[in-house]
Amino acid sequence: MNTINVTAAHAPLDRIRVRVWDLPLRLFHWLFAGAFATAWLSRDDRLLHVHVFAGYLLAGLVLFRLAWGLVGSRHSRFRDFACGPRAALGYLRNLLAGRAPRMLGHNPAGSWAIFGLLALGLGLGLSGLLTLGGEEGHGPLAGWIGFAAGERAHQVHEFLAWTMLALVAAHLIGVAVESLLHRENLAAAMIHGRKRRRGDTADVPALRPIALAIAMAVAGGAWASFGGYLTATPEQPYLPFAGPVLPDDPVWREECGSCHLAYHPSLLPARSWERLLAGQESHFGEDLMLEPETVAVLRGFLTANGAETLPTEAAWKILRSVPAGEAPLRISTTPYWKAKHGGIDAAVFERAPVNSPANCGACHADAGAGTFEDAAMGVPEPEGGTTG
Repeated sequence: MNTINVTAAHAPLDRIRVRVWDLPLRLFHWLFAGAFATAWLSRDDRLLHVHVFAGYLLAGLVLFRLAWGLVGSRHSRFRDFACGPRAALGYLRNLLAGRAPRMLGHNPAGSWAIFGLLALGLGLGLSGLLTLGGEEGHGPLAGWIGFAAGERAHQVHEFLAWTMLALVAAHLIGVAVESLLHRENLAAAMIHGRKRRRGDTADVPALRPIALAIAMAVAGGAWASFGGYLTATPEQPYLPFAGPVLPDDPVWREECGSCHLAYHPSLLPARSWERLLAGQESHFGEDLMLEPETVAVLRGFLTANGAETLPTEAAWKILRSVPAGEAPLRISTTPYWKAKHGGIDAAVFERAPVNSPANCGACHADAGAGTFEDAAMGVPEPEGGTTG
């Protein structure tokens, strides 16, 4: 536990600066801040791949910091700044009174902020993995938990994120107040690593090779996550998430795909497909004139792979949104579809190349596969380059 030597803390400062923060710690600090900011700003579903990368980075950095707290240089180690709640509260009281002692390393309040941020980072990483595996079917926990558990984990994930945001704000205020009190730029010190020394304090080692290894690991992770964009073409767009391979059928592909997108059966409940085939003589104003054998094949495939099989997030959410007993014939009339597309201007659906709410493939690069990954979605620019 850290014990504050008040006499030493109030001793005159030397003009000479010494290295207090080693390079790996400084790199961790700014990468951690950047990862959290990126994750926060990429909460939109369309940027899920960016959010997931930032989340992996944040969790990896927390694991590094836990190890660095044991083996890092002097002021990076937990034993240099760990303290009890009484010491932290006492420091805060002194800070408010304008007589808080200057600490060469972390002060007691900062110590608790660090442990709080690390705990929240771990919680965010775990709840994020559960959300990713349950709701999206991706990540190391994919297939281990269901959509319902993933949805609960998502709620916990959001709560922890807001808590961390509040703690970050408190930390920034504390840094600003202490910088003013001691006339020392603490943010700059976390960049160059140096603070005015006291007594015969010596430099901590720079440890540049370890910082270089961290930087290379982050760069490698970024390349693995986003390098595909450099090789993407309009014909083969890069999709950061590959959805599950869904059941397929050649008769369904030929009969349905000959007129429009072959909408995967998981996008409607089985009862909707039953209703659609029962009325194939007036299929949205047209007689499909399907042979009984063809209808039997389609019925078997469509009803066996309806939304009830829950192979994707879209299937799960569409099925939950349709009231029991109702059998909508159009995906665009389901409550989930309406809620998901409610923020899009109606004019977007009328302009080329979209042309219709039924033209899923205009905005969803994986519509043909039926997976509808969040990160595969993007509204195309209007033809001719004009907006509207």
